[in-house]
Amino acid sequence: MGGKIVSYVLSGGVGSRLWPLSREDCPKQFHDFSGEGSMLARTLHRLRAMPGSEKSVFVIAAERHAERVLAELAAVELNGNAVFEPVGRNTAAAVAVATLNTLANFGDELVLVVPSDHEISTGRQFGLAVEQGAVAAEAGHFVVFGIRPTKPETGYGYIEAGEAIVAPSARAVRRFVEKPDLAAAQAYVDAGNFFWNAGIFLFRASTMRDAFLAFAPEIWQGAKAALQSAASSPSGIYLPLDSYAAIPSISIDYAVMEHASPIAVIPAAFQWSDLGSWQSLLEAGNADPAGNVLTGDIVAIDCERSYLRSSGRLLAAIGMKDVTIVSTPDAVFVAPLAFSQRVKTIVERLERSGRVETKLTPAEDRVIVPGAWRQRVDHWLYKEALPLWSTAGVDRRHGGFFEALAFDGSPLARHKRMRTMARQVYAFAVARKRGWNGPAEALIDHGIRFMVDKGRTRRGGFVRALDVEGGVVDPVEDAYDHACVLLALAHAHTAGHPGALQLGQETMVFLDEHLEDRQLTGFLETSDGGGLRRSNPHMHLLEAFLAWHEATGDRAYLRRAARIVDLFRSHFFHADSWTLGEFFDGDWRPATETDGEWTEPGHHFEWASLLSDFAARSGRKDLVPFARKLYASAIANGLNRATGLAYGAVSRGGAPLDRVSRSWPQAEAVKAAIALDGTGGPDLAPEIEARVARLFHWHIDPAPAGLWIDRIDEKGKAVAAEVPASIFYHLVFALTRYLDRAVPPAQAAEKLERYVVRDTGAQVRAAE
Repeated sequence: MGGKIVSYVLSGGVGSRLWPLSREDCPKQFHDFSGEGSMLARTLHRLRAMPGSEKSVFVIAAERHAERVLAELAAVELNGNAVFEPVGRNTAAAVAVATLNTLANFGDELVLVVPSDHEISTGRQFGLAVEQGAVAAEAGHFVVFGIRPTKPETGYGYIEAGEAIVAPSARAVRRFVEKPDLAAAQAYVDAGNFFWNAGIFLFRASTMRDAFLAFAPEIWQGAKAALQSAASSPSGIYLPLDSYAAIPSISIDYAVMEHASPIAVIPAAFQWSDLGSWQSLLEAGNADPAGNVLTGDIVAIDCERSYLRSSGRLLAAIGMKDVTIVSTPDAVFVAPLAFSQRVKTIVERLERSGRVETKLTPAEDRVIVPGAWRQRVDHWLYKEALPLWSTAGVDRRHGGFFEALAFDGSPLARHKRMRTMARQVYAFAVARKRGWNGPAEALIDHGIRFMVDKGRTRRGGFVRALDVEGGVVDPVEDAYDHACVLLALAHAHTAGHPGALQLGQETMVFLDEHLEDRQLTGFLETSDGGGLRRSNPHMHLLEAFLAWHEATGDRAYLRRAARIVDLFRSHFFHADSWTLGEFFDGDWRPATETDGEWTEPGHHFEWASLLSDFAARSGRKDLVPFARKLYASAIANGLNRATGLAYGAVSRGGAPLDRVSRSWPQAEAVKAAIALDGTGGPDLAPEIEARVARLFHWHIDPAPAGLWIDRIDEKGKAVAAEVPASIFYHLVFALTRYLDRAVPPAQAAEKLERYVVRDTGAQVRAAE
């Protein structure tokens, strides 16, 4: 091989055809099907072993898989790096990035693009095929690699080969054919000049550049802009979300190869499979004398030509013939081998109902008893937190509550936000209803008096913020704050406060007159109607309306809630990615650039619990799948895998945008898991315990009694300087819900119920 070849391994996709083993967070390229390492690792080793000059090998992968990719790269000595996509844009964008990176760093060299998830068991023959293709690529041809078909396969694309050209064994490509029906596939096999398309490309960088400029210039320019503004670090090249997301999503086959010329096909002699079905794994695996491939703890009696795989538990089968059985800790798939390609229909059905099993790969088994955290939660809430915040957190001199405490428990001089004052009222009202024996009535009255005396406007609304002494510093009437006020007043009313009902009704009138938009499609951010509109205030208004329905039994509040839910379904929820939009323009169109891609896992959890609550009250069971999808999306794409904690924000494609993990999303994850448990999906009892464990492990137990660490960086380091009072509401809400449903440890021990906890890296620590 004369010149240098720069190789790029494409590590994308979700691998749904190999469910339940392959999931969105861990596609098939990260799995070991042969006992010789993951498919990605084997691909890297294959490229490294090719004969010729020094190799430069890059991996182009989804940023949400960065941790897995970097672990694989660390085990292989390569002169290359990783390029991380913040969102998937199909193969054309990836090939453009590969070409641009080669031109910028290596010059006009040959570029080899290979998938990360194909099985090639004959590495030497693969290297020889690349050598043959390099001759044609040096001469200006695009080179593809064809596999001689052994059967009429309808799941592959085909290449029709013509006359011999330019290099030994190379033939001209007459046409590409997408996945044919069975009759056409048989005709191609019979013709003898059709090959399966292996999806491997070899070309000179300048040849591909010229083709992009001729046939897909917008993709080329978009990739160029993204690469020029990418962030480089020792761990890889991170493409920016704004510019990369704007690139059209299309395959390299459609964008370039169907229009380009000349194209040569190398009939490959290497053994190849795309491992796109369980049947293909049977065919590629090491079979026993009866034709079975058995992986894991398997007992198979009188079974023939079957693929049996188990992760963790014993799998026993008798008399199975031509079947697939795959068992994981949370799912079992059974089908005749002839139907194994149809697993995608199972995945689609599960996704429609919002099942987490399509998104999240369960980690190692962990034994835990339901309600194991009950004693610790009860003690922290009633013996540590409430006593502290009902004393040190109360401003007896100027009124209201302190916005934050230092870690020694002393108050900090901060402006007092109306939402914080309301949330503290809520916390004490809920504590009273749960039996707390502290001075709840006095604290509720103290907070409401301050809110009304210092923060109420002439029109009957409330200002956004006050100074420490109670002077107005931000007079804006904000929808978010009014949602918090309404929530607090609903709970104050149920806790027995004499004026909360009337004040709540008056605030509801203000909301209708000054914060509802003229088109009756939702609520403005502020009474002056300026700025981007957000889904977040509407979420908190939904929470407030549900609280008022609970407090009064008046179904008018359910009708108010229904309008918010309709807005969620029509504008906030993105059906393709299962994500919740945060920012919108005045007509509820998603905001542009980063704002439009910004999603918050914590808000996914909040909406999941609220939709579940609304569904239970209204009978709208059709909303439960939406709640499950939000939860599944947040768990699959919104967690820091090192800590198991939810990030502050991720893109719609799962790339981290705010890598700090705050305490409130972890509390909301607890609340959401509780709300969804028992709604027809998976058993979430283990998940609830794991979420409580992480909340205490990272945020509560490391802090002084009654306080919490609000901010944890991506490496698990505490980065909080103070303890914000506004978070107490989240913790009280989630932990009282946990106590309401947790089984006492003694009772759980009597039942001998044990569960498997899905842990993503954080140590789970049960209370003594």
